[in-house]
Amino acid sequence: MLNRRFNRVAQILSDNVLAGISIGWWKWNHNAHHIVCNSLDFDPDLQHLPFFVVSSKFFNSLTSQFYDRKLNFDSLARFLVSYQHWTYYPVMCFARVNLFAQSFFLLLSNRKVESRGIELLGLLAFWVWYPLLVSFLPNWWDRVLFVVASFFVTGIQHVQFCLNHFSSKVYLGPPSGGDWFEKQTNGTLDVSCSAWMDWFHGGLQFQVEHHLFPQLPRCLLRKIAPLVKDLCKKHNLPYNCVPFWKANELTIQTLRNAALQARDGFGPAPKNLVWEAVNTHG
Repeated sequence: MLNRRFNRVAQILSDNVLAGISIGWWKWNHNAHHIVCNSLDFDPDLQHLPFFVVSSKFFNSLTSQFYDRKLNFDSLARFLVSYQHWTYYPVMCFARVNLFAQSFFLLLSNRKVESRGIELLGLLAFWVWYPLLVSFLPNWWDRVLFVVASFFVTGIQHVQFCLNHFSSKVYLGPPSGGDWFEKQTNGTLDVSCSAWMDWFHGGLQFQVEHHLFPQLPRCLLRKIAPLVKDLCKKHNLPYNCVPFWKANELTIQTLRNAALQARDGFGPAPKNLVWEAVNTHG
């Protein structure tokens, strides 16, 4: 009990207070992602309408089983998705805003949340110390640059999250009890790098290993990577691993393919005047 309480305090301090992100939201989201990795209608980490889609199946306005609502692929979504391979990196620079919003959406909802009051106090503490810190900068120009730079830095992590899954195999529905291992290896991508670059990726480069052994400390992921690779080879399962720049290329290609399909008019979304103006032919 002592360790559990210590862990809880450490989580709220490091996430709610220092990062402004609800640890309750993170655990709820991340646990679901691990259970249904790369399921289009169950995995929240693939549900980013109206900004991004990784599959044309989203054009049918899928129902999110995680958020319990319909993901409408309307005219606005079609327009944004059609250029998603160009907007991907700029949006990632400010993806932290979505985490801020999702944290409050959960904590202010009717869903049961452990230590809701303490978590809200933690978020309040963040929104006190962070603006206060920024206010000590000498002028508004420096303050804006500081905030933008802080968002850009965290954007690198958001890019890394997407690299691990956006270009991997996707499916509809929940996984069955007998194909969990296959779904994890099919839906994840490792990023190859030298050991001295582990600090940069923070363990996310061993995504296959992390998904198969989610409670394994990240300092051990490199050690078990050869064993996991041999295991996948033995059972004829994919072990996807590419360099960092190749992973970016695959992600952009996935987004581009879906964008071109959206432009071709797949799906029932109606076109509006803005759409017609931007995509005038002749």
